[in-house]
Amino acid sequence: MSAASQRTPVDVAVGVLIDADGRFLLTSRPEGKVYAGYWEFPGGKLEAGETVEAALRRELHEELGITIGPAEPWKVELVDYPHARVRLHFRKVYRWSGAFEMRERQSMAWQALPVEVAPVLPGTVPVLRWFADERGFQGATHRDA
Repeated sequence: MSAASQRTPVDVAVGVLIDADGRFLLTSRPEGKVYAGYWEFPGGKLEAGETVEAALRRELHEELGITIGPAEPWKVELVDYPHARVRLHFRKVYRWSGAFEMRERQSMAWQALPVEVAPVLPGTVPVLRWFADERGFQGATHRDA
């Protein structure tokens, strides 16, 4: 086993917000965080005893100022980063309320395939492929950094 695969994964709730036009929301990682400036789906770590949905509700309110509606379980992906091993729990969200506020001084962008913002966080790339498969999209899903 590699050293990376022996690390205990950190569970992370990830929101895949999809608007009425089928676009999805990406946010940039704020300054001071690992991979600052990379684009990802918003979310964050689960706290002790917290469910994925509860963590997602809390994180999206803390980071974006919105209150989400139902969070539909979609996929789970294990990603090994140099700094951590993370288990990403993706939830699709089609309804939310409140005005978007970038509370961590991050940026946001509604995107379709191929994604125009760059660079894209490595853990986001599989999600773009899942969208491509679901939507019958052919070609590159994003630009290289």
